[in-house]
Amino acid sequence: MDLFGPILVRSLGGNKYTLVVVDEFTRFTWVVFLKKKSHAAQEIISLIRKNETLTGLKVKQCVEESIHVKFDEESYTDEKVTHSPSIFQELLSCPFDEAPSAEDKTDSSDPIIPVPCSLNQDTAATSADDSLGADETLEAEDSPETDNVLVSIPPESASVIVHRDHPIDRIIGNIHDGVQTRSSVLNNFCMYVNFVSMILPDKVHTALQDADWVKAMQEELNEFERHKVWTLVPRPSGKTITGTRWVYRNKVDKDGTRWVYRNKVDKDGIITRKKARLVAQGFTQIESIDYGETFAPVARIEAIILFLAYASYMNFIVYQMDVKTAFLHGVLEEEVFLNQPPGFVDKDHPDYVYRLDKAVYGLKQAPRAWYETLTSYLLENGYRRGAIDNTLFIKSKGSDMVLVQIYVDDIIFGSPNETLSKEFAEIMSQRFEMSMMGKMTFFLGLEVQQQKTGISICQRKYISDLLVKYSLRDCKPTSTLVSKTDKLHADPTRTDVNHSLYRGMIGSLLYHTASHPDIMFGTILCARFQAHPKESHLMTFKRIFRYLKGTQNLALWYPRDSAFELYGYTDSDYAGCNLDKKSTSGRCHFLGNRLISWSSKKQTSVAISTAEAEYVAAGRCCAQLLWIQNQLFDHGFKFSKTPIYCDNTSTIQITQNPVQHSKTKHIEIRHHFIRDNVEKGKVFLEHVKTSEQLADIFTKALDSQSTAYIIGELGMISL
Repeated sequence: MDLFGPILVRSLGGNKYTLVVVDEFTRFTWVVFLKKKSHAAQEIISLIRKNETLTGLKVKQCVEESIHVKFDEESYTDEKVTHSPSIFQELLSCPFDEAPSAEDKTDSSDPIIPVPCSLNQDTAATSADDSLGADETLEAEDSPETDNVLVSIPPESASVIVHRDHPIDRIIGNIHDGVQTRSSVLNNFCMYVNFVSMILPDKVHTALQDADWVKAMQEELNEFERHKVWTLVPRPSGKTITGTRWVYRNKVDKDGTRWVYRNKVDKDGIITRKKARLVAQGFTQIESIDYGETFAPVARIEAIILFLAYASYMNFIVYQMDVKTAFLHGVLEEEVFLNQPPGFVDKDHPDYVYRLDKAVYGLKQAPRAWYETLTSYLLENGYRRGAIDNTLFIKSKGSDMVLVQIYVDDIIFGSPNETLSKEFAEIMSQRFEMSMMGKMTFFLGLEVQQQKTGISICQRKYISDLLVKYSLRDCKPTSTLVSKTDKLHADPTRTDVNHSLYRGMIGSLLYHTASHPDIMFGTILCARFQAHPKESHLMTFKRIFRYLKGTQNLALWYPRDSAFELYGYTDSDYAGCNLDKKSTSGRCHFLGNRLISWSSKKQTSVAISTAEAEYVAAGRCCAQLLWIQNQLFDHGFKFSKTPIYCDNTSTIQITQNPVQHSKTKHIEIRHHFIRDNVEKGKVFLEHVKTSEQLADIFTKALDSQSTAYIIGELGMISL
């Protein structure tokens, strides 16, 4: 066994040491990646025990290469470890610490990558976290003997033993093969073909030298011709010519149209084909000259969740489709000219430009042009647009209807009558080139499982990727989101943390709240300090990831046999923010046992009483309920007298009694919105015990028992 490191550049998993173990009998080799040297002892013990379990045999002896591992006597004896020369040589001799704790497990997910480095024999690790010390170097001193074998020696010895010959019985591989040199592997293209195939071109001339990329670019231009996107015309005078460039990600050339290169891979990461896309340089367009309106509505996550809740109640399958090259179907109202793409300039008319008849990717107005084209086509075929949701389209046939929800070029649809779903798919295929994905399983990062008993929504893969991204995959799980004893404040005396890292965590977790409502409060709490994040705030954020590590298998569950009754919960945490003493509003809404909407937000003004804070929170809950009522009206349901559960009796009395008194006369007029809707009979407030207030989890930190209870009541299950 042998250990090398540290290396200057950490791996993607944050590791900088590698442990290599070789079975002397079979020459089978294990390679384990480590974050710290101190992890080696535990890994060796685990490896020995694993192999003893698999083979049923006991390990008689371990030959250790100049790495003096200190084993825990309670877990493993040192009698089986023999310090003896073998096939590896470690120039660094240093003691190891005790076996690490469970929270510092080894990350072995990194690929095996050869690192050209060696260590100074006289160097010793001095820092507690195994980082390179000031006296450490990655360049070994030149040895007076070259091409020899340097074997291990006792640490107390000052001499170096050098053997000129390799023992034949310790050579792994064919001994008749010559010594590998740089020139011997220079022409071995098979060694590099997999690596090179993953490289994307960064400039036009690089792509034009690869026949596969030329073919991919020609296929893209063929799509332009097939859709009649542009016409080659003489360069007009007095007109703005939109620049076009070939780029790879954010690297730009100086000539014009933009090409985006991608490798299409399958689920195993194997490249299936190369894809190039021509993109216009939209940022050179001038508003009111090259484009007018640019806004194009997209479906809200709440609308998609509501769509799935309705599907679970009506017991129908939700399907998914994708429009290929969607923007190329959008008809432009403005006159737009593009330069000819480099590498594909017309030889007969090199000075001509393209006049666009349809939109291309990169134009400011391209999304809106596509939306208008799709909307017109659906309206022509008997579909009607939703009253408040412009991305929802409905078509009724007798007592049945088909619902269609649009998110740019991604479309989900379904109907209790399968015939209507098939008709919609046929209508779309007649006009556009569609990619039918069948039953909806993955949409906008949401993992959806449609079963006979209901529908589940989760983001397990997303949170697994986040744990790896922030090097927290091996963190220790915790049962609570935020500690009740931790009161976050500005903390000006603590050390600053990386703003980009902190804000990246905020954005990542905010997106995850789409399927994990229980982390909403903790995420919003940490987001309050994103202007000047400190170490204490980052530690709280990491605690949220520890909580997710233990709950990443939780999913929202929409049972088919649940009723379809609309109701909501509202709550507030009076003066809960330590920065400005503003209160936090929390709400959640249900359709039967299906959680369809939730929120946690700091109030915009300071409340002088708990009644005022609860009253403001109830107004926000009422506004969201009215939106849901209108949305469900398009689905064929009409709700009135919707209950809102509140645990504050003063708030309930204020909504029912219009009399102004000393505690309410100062409340802004806009907050009396809920009182108006109570009088109209659209909603009413009903008292609920504080112990049964489900919105508590969106306003304050809770203990593990309360957290587990509310998670169950929210309809979250473990998959």
